[in-house]
Amino acid sequence: MMARDTDTPKDPGRADDPALDLKKDPELRRELDATAHTLKELGPEYEAELIDSFLEKVGERIDRRMDATADRQVRRHLAERQMSAARGAAGRHLGDGPPPALGGFGQRFGFAAVSLVLAVPLSAIAAYQAHLAGLVVTWVGIVGVNVAQARRLPLGRRANERERSPADGWGA
Repeated sequence: MMARDTDTPKDPGRADDPALDLKKDPELRRELDATAHTLKELGPEYEAELIDSFLEKVGERIDRRMDATADRQVRRHLAERQMSAARGAAGRHLGDGPPPALGGFGQRFGFAAVSLVLAVPLSAIAAYQAHLAGLVVTWVGIVGVNVAQARRLPLGRRANERERSPADGWGA
């Protein structure tokens, strides 16, 4: 038995190609049966034409499947690029326009929710170890971190705001 090379892409003309699998494609099987039946009726003088006709149909089917596969690959590639661009826009800014806004509602809400979830064990540890003083220090820290996160602006946006506000306060 010969080992199959699974790393190489399948050639649409190979016999193990699913595009030519007659068991999985009843329409292609019907075409083959019709061609064989017609060949029996017409005789060997039409054999070449019948085989050419069948092979043309198989070629068209392969072309359609290849087009569908290429279309799926292009769509997948475009979706990956869009996802990459969407993820990259939050992490870095490229270009001449203003930087993207950071700290939208979802990000701020998520940060607040996570900090409250983490506040429970921190409060328990602080109250157990340092009693009321530890609990107060813990909650001052939690509130401080949440206020700082809610008020933060990206550095590029702060610089743009300073450039836009004129020094004399009149605006130009």
